[in-house]
Amino acid sequence: MGDNVSKSPSTNLNSGHRQRLRERFLKAGIDGVQDYELLELILFRAIPRRDVKQLAKKLLAAFGSFADVIDADPTRLAEIVGLGEAAITEIKIIAAAALKLSQDNVLQRHVISSWDDLLAYCRAAIGYKKTEQFRILFLDNKNILIADEQQQTGTVNHTPVYPREVVKRALALEASSIILVHNHPSGDPTPSKADIQMTRQIVDAAAPLGIRIHDHLVIGRGKHISFKDLGLV
Repeated sequence: MGDNVSKSPSTNLNSGHRQRLRERFLKAGIDGVQDYELLELILFRAIPRRDVKQLAKKLLAAFGSFADVIDADPTRLAEIVGLGEAAITEIKIIAAAALKLSQDNVLQRHVISSWDDLLAYCRAAIGYKKTEQFRILFLDNKNILIADEQQQTGTVNHTPVYPREVVKRALALEASSIILVHNHPSGDPTPSKADIQMTRQIVDAAAPLGIRIHDHLVIGRGKHISFKDLGLV
């Protein structure tokens, strides 16, 4: 015998909304939905029967933007009433998938011809972090990106970096040049005096061994500054 239990009107309305939103997304893509609706689509899988529109809007109000929600620490996401472990997992899966897509667009590629993709990857990797992170991109003699590694994680405004360790790792990977990357959680990518001094120390340590510092990128929220463009490397 079939299931004779009827659905409530609210359940039917919610189901209809979900179907219409999915169809609009499939037809128009990301341009066809607003940020809170994109979050709804993510939450649908984890919260199958409840209206999640207000929860999606609550997330945006709490964190500021879609990117901030996706990149938020799970402990902070857990503070949002109505957001359970399953929903947090779905959000972090999306974050991991976005980062993996950006990373695959630059690894084993020529850096100069893929510069826009490289910047997009750097923004996705650390642009919205709440603490400073320092990454190193290692290039071969043809400017092909052979490795991307996180070296250090610091506080909201400082990351300890050791030039000898940077050079040691470059030698181990047989890298010909490197790109230094770190973020400013404040959103302002303007390099500090400490940033400039640290970069100079790495340049001085790497030069005698034939390793070139191709650039140092400081990533802010949607913005970046290149030491090369500023004439600092």
